[in-house]
Amino acid sequence: MAMSDPLADMLTRIRNAVMVKKSSVEIPKSNTKVEIARVLKEEGYIVDYRVSQQEGEQGTLIVDLKYDEEGGSVISGIQRVSKPGLRQYAKAGEIPQVLNGLGISIVSTSKGIVTDKNAKAQNTGGEILCEVW
Repeated sequence: MAMSDPLADMLTRIRNAVMVKKSSVEIPKSNTKVEIARVLKEEGYIVDYRVSQQEGEQGTLIVDLKYDEEGGSVISGIQRVSKPGLRQYAKAGEIPQVLNGLGISIVSTSKGIVTDKNAKAQNTGGEILCEVW
């Protein structure tokens, strides 16, 4: 089956890995996914990420998932907002809060992929890729 939405695939893989308490999850690499992993790490939702790549291959993004002392995942929810068939864009002042600020939106702006807070701070809007809480 062709991947029509690789980003949704990434989020689903993370969700599924979290449900079965895996320590890490492998995802086909793309620059966008690596940037999203970077934001997740900066915001404390994952332990780390790395890229393994053989020459001439797409490469694999490996995300190390994060759990609390009770073994519960730090990511309680992660969902796609903007979809290929229905893109969701927002101006800097209109980026919605996730769970009254308890979660984050990951926004693709002209200055790169950042959190909703960073986008507002830079006063740039963009495409709301996904929400994490």
